[in-house]
Amino acid sequence: MRVLVTGGAGYIGSHLVDALIKRGDEVLVIDNLSTGKIENIRQHLGHRAFHFINDSILNEALLERFIPSMDLIFHLAAAVGVRHILQDPLAAINTNVRGTEAVLGFAFKYWKRIVVASSSEIYGKASHVPFHEDDDRVLGSTAVGRWSYSMSKAIDEHFAFAYAVKGLPVSIVRYFNSYGPRLDESGYGSVVANFIRQALRGEPITVHGDGEQTRCFTYISDTVTGTLLAGERPAAIGQAFNIGNTHETRIQALAQAIKRLTRARAPIQLTPYRAYYGEGFEDTRRRVPAMDKAKRLLGFQARVPLETGLRKTIAWCREHYSH
Repeated sequence: MRVLVTGGAGYIGSHLVDALIKRGDEVLVIDNLSTGKIENIRQHLGHRAFHFINDSILNEALLERFIPSMDLIFHLAAAVGVRHILQDPLAAINTNVRGTEAVLGFAFKYWKRIVVASSSEIYGKASHVPFHEDDDRVLGSTAVGRWSYSMSKAIDEHFAFAYAVKGLPVSIVRYFNSYGPRLDESGYGSVVANFIRQALRGEPITVHGDGEQTRCFTYISDTVTGTLLAGERPAAIGQAFNIGNTHETRIQALAQAIKRLTRARAPIQLTPYRAYYGEGFEDTRRRVPAMDKAKRLLGFQARVPLETGLRKTIAWCREHYSH
């Protein structure tokens, strides 16, 4: 197949590209390297079945040129990471909304199957867990910048569902805290990356708030498996799926596990949210995916335990992070 991966030089996108190339597909990546890295896809440069264009998905002429020849599109390009969103909410909203509108518009024009990447941020600060795909969303004030990311991804999903009503073969995947090799050292979207970087540098591991908030961490190979299934299974068309692990982990426990596995000597330090995110930041206490729908319709189930995934991630970070 000829497959377009927008954001294919990013952390998740590059692993998806690896899987597509491995199974024999011809892959085109469009990525402006704003958060993606050329190092993530360097192993494919020069491969006859791999093509890379360093440009933005906001370049509609580019999309119109290449989408007609594609068999399948994985749309992962987005502004990611809560801190990035807070630093430049306008750019994030533009990329996430206008970019997705453009990609979906051309997928519709040329009738291409497409998978749109979304996020567990969709659920906002809902307190009832686990989160089912059709649950209500609970959000804070529009004056709180943090919620603009959730809103922009929700608009992406509304676009996708609207095109689905018109018959376009579109599916949505909502990622829950993916982690693994190639996590950005700056930790722009990952508490795992932040903790590992701090541990390897011998710095205090900083846990925001009281550390009792929980997340469910999904190893990258499971994230990719769920994404591929959403692009293959007929039952996935017109549907949104949680792609995650149901094992709930306290952030304090995650810090302790990383401290133990890295043999770090520095302490774990509790720090107020405002020290990192500024005043008025709101967080969610628990974020747990319901996985029955993905299991039923995709045959998807996360398989990599947190300890196993952390060991693999730490091994990669030791080699690639600056100490």
